[in-house]
Amino acid sequence: MAEESSAVDFAVVAYLEEGCWRVESLASTAARDLDTLIQTLRRQPGDRGAIGFVSVDDDFFVLVRVEGIDVRYLLSDVTAATEWPLAREVLDELALPVPDEEDEDRAQPAGDLTIVADLGMAAMDMGALCDDLELYPDEMLTKIAQRLGCGAAFQHAVEAAFN
Repeated sequence: MAEESSAVDFAVVAYLEEGCWRVESLASTAARDLDTLIQTLRRQPGDRGAIGFVSVDDDFFVLVRVEGIDVRYLLSDVTAATEWPLAREVLDELALPVPDEEDEDRAQPAGDLTIVADLGMAAMDMGALCDDLELYPDEMLTKIAQRLGCGAAFQHAVEAAFN
């Protein structure tokens, strides 16, 4: 298994506050495990919850949306769970089995494809995006942020994560 926090490309939180998007970079340690990420997201003041965007090792992404006691998950590629603890934790929360090593060529998303449907990205569009094997996770997350209307702020937060 790989060391998760050192392989986090970036972790970003986005939330709506009085109708305006707020997007901030998070320390990579905020995504070291699912419990830490959820606790970090719970501290955000969002009107409609907080969304955590995590890109790991140019391999996969995790979206987590925390709204009150409700927590929803989307993992871009189930096969990531064979190597990455964060991906495995998401599958555990979804009560889904970890795929066999032989299934590594069967990349598919797991979780709630409607995770941000109420904010502007339909499940069908999310599924199509996750199925696009030509895109890296950071590119997918950028497209999601653009669809939600916070693309520029998202890009700024991602850049801040590298400084």
